[in-house]
Amino acid sequence: MLQGFLVAFGTVFLAELPDKTMVASLVLTTRFHRPLAVWVGVSAAFALHVALAVTIGSLLRRLPDTPVQVVVAALFLIGGVLLLRSGGDEDGDARPEAGTLSFRRVALTAASVVGLAEFGDLTQLATAGIATRYSAAVAVALGAWCALATVAALAVTAGRWITRHVPLHLVQRVAGMVFLGFGVFTLVTAFAG
Repeated sequence: MLQGFLVAFGTVFLAELPDKTMVASLVLTTRFHRPLAVWVGVSAAFALHVALAVTIGSLLRRLPDTPVQVVVAALFLIGGVLLLRSGGDEDGDARPEAGTLSFRRVALTAASVVGLAEFGDLTQLATAGIATRYSAAVAVALGAWCALATVAALAVTAGRWITRHVPLHLVQRVAGMVFLGFGVFTLVTAFAG
């Protein structure tokens, strides 16, 4: 159970750091000046995506192992290649929005933006893949959600520092290597055991 949590947390955390959602969370925070509301909205969207991914992964777990593992390996390998090939896309600077919006409105806006941006994202696919490997769906879901919520918290509180001091392309390359490693490991496991 702990292993499922840790694998999900580590994989999703590394994959999400260079993702567009981190930048979106930072931009939303600078635009609305409501970091807690943005974090609540983003975290709510992530909870929905994790629940969907773990449900799909748990259902796939009931199918024959080898074909499922090959599909999961392919998803990880594709994700790894995409992460390694992509550059550190950054949105332009955001202008603060005039007027004060309510906590609820900012949270709903953040949830909508991130909810749409994350649908079918690499981290959602990774979470589904990890859920197929471990019979601890709750642990995988908690690990993935904690990683996503942590990245969102980093984005809204320290996003400027991260983008100034840690090159996103470096984090992206590390995440890509992790995805490739999981893909190779999953393929070896599918055919060796």
